[in-house]
Amino acid sequence: MAGAVQKARWALLDAVEMLARIVWPAPLRGALGWAFLAPALILVGILVIGLGQMLETSLHELNLATYRLGDAYTLANYATALERPVTWRVLARTLGGAGIVTLVTLLLAFPYAYLLVRTGSAWARKFLLVALFLPFFIGQVVRAYGWLIILGREGLLNSALKAVGLPAQDFLFAYPTVLFGLVQYMLPFAVLLIIPALSAIGEEVELASESLGARWPSTFRHVVLPMAAPGLIGASVVVFTLTLTDFAMPEILGGGTQDFFASAIYDSFFQISNAGLGAALSILLTLIGSVIVAAVFMMAGTGTLGFRGGRR
Repeated sequence: MAGAVQKARWALLDAVEMLARIVWPAPLRGALGWAFLAPALILVGILVIGLGQMLETSLHELNLATYRLGDAYTLANYATALERPVTWRVLARTLGGAGIVTLVTLLLAFPYAYLLVRTGSAWARKFLLVALFLPFFIGQVVRAYGWLIILGREGLLNSALKAVGLPAQDFLFAYPTVLFGLVQYMLPFAVLLIIPALSAIGEEVELASESLGARWPSTFRHVVLPMAAPGLIGASVVVFTLTLTDFAMPEILGGGTQDFFASAIYDSFFQISNAGLGAALSILLTLIGSVIVAAVFMMAGTGTLGFRGGRR
């Protein structure tokens, strides 16, 4: 019986191999790598086409008589965007917020990732993993509305303050609240990007440092932190760019008073129906983000976002 089953398995494998030869003949096997890359290349191509279309739209000014974009190519939308003080105010708020969120997120994510990698307790590791992945099952908008319930005038936090005799506070529609929501949203992404870098540091490296007389703070500063730098760079780039383009948290927790640049783009497209101006703001945000990321890569390398043979 066992011999018959084994024979049937080999027959099945032969059939699969024959089918593979028919579907993917030998002359095409050299292109196997490109076949795996094709879906990603198609998606990138669609993104490039979309950016090209956005750039083309940004070069047409809105005709207020017909409320359609004119046919002539012009830089008027960029001039309008750059001349408005509100553009610079929103841009400064967005860049400042992205920087603060990135810094705070890294400060919180690093010890979390370090504990997750180094803990010897299987129960603690499982708990940290569940706590890390649980937010991914909840959408950003749902989380933002959850914070509305918790931080509202009659929310859980103000109820706790009243219970201990303190006056209620207005937590919502404030800049710190928006940043808090963004940090909470970005934290899992940062932890996931730092974990591979910390996992690559053998525990024996830290033990060797301590055996040579270094205290743990010195080991952390001179051994762990430099070796974990690729993870920190990758996490900082991802968190910064995601924060730079985030829309839901500033819109919901900011209540329209703490707009980020993505909110200004949304308003241009859907509130004042000026697609040309919205496209110009989108291109400006893309350029600013690209320049900042390129500067980080040039100064610090690509971190865990790099590839084999690339600069680290």
